[in-house]
Amino acid sequence: MNQSPERLSRPVRSRAATAAAAVVLVALGATAVVSCDSGGDDTSGPTFSERPTPPITESFSGAAPSAIASSASAVVESARASASSAAASASAREASRKASIGTEIERSRRAAEDALKDVQGRGNALDQVALTGKPRAGADGVTTAVVSITNKTQDTASYAVQVDFIDSAGEVVETQFVGEEDLAPGERRQPLVISRQPPEPVLTARLTKAQRY
Repeated sequence: MNQSPERLSRPVRSRAATAAAAVVLVALGATAVVSCDSGGDDTSGPTFSERPTPPITESFSGAAPSAIASSASAVVESARASASSAAASASAREASRKASIGTEIERSRRAAEDALKDVQGRGNALDQVALTGKPRAGADGVTTAVVSITNKTQDTASYAVQVDFIDSAGEVVETQFVGEEDLAPGERRQPLVISRQPPEPVLTARLTKAQRY
């Protein structure tokens, strides 16, 4: 039996619509596979999130590298300045301490010289004073003597000592004075006497006077 063209076209259109719907379903299924993690063992396919995750900024300071470097440099310079200031302060304190010691030594020397000015003979305390040479190697080659003063009396006393430096011919080249004040009974002190002459020729220290007062 012959069919009309209109009736023949209906199955064709129906089959075309069915095929198009199938294509759409396949495409949707593929998209679902790509977008979702099935949780299975097959990890060969890439997974993508629907939108990008914003960066985490809590762990960053927000300062530019140049600003951080500048801050570190400032800290280093501050530390250097503090160290330099501390060193200068320590140097100043040491210089002040040495100046104070030098002033006290000079005062003591003058007091000893004054105490021996009118002493006749060798004084009254030679038996309480001893003289020991100090190695020249430990004194930059300069003749140095250790004066040991011991108060052997029962009372507090002060002492003045004269030391002469003599050359190989026995001639006095230099005279130095040293003193110690207010030594308690039995107390001993050991001031130094240092020659101001050059290391050569070699000189010898000699105990000349010792006075207790």
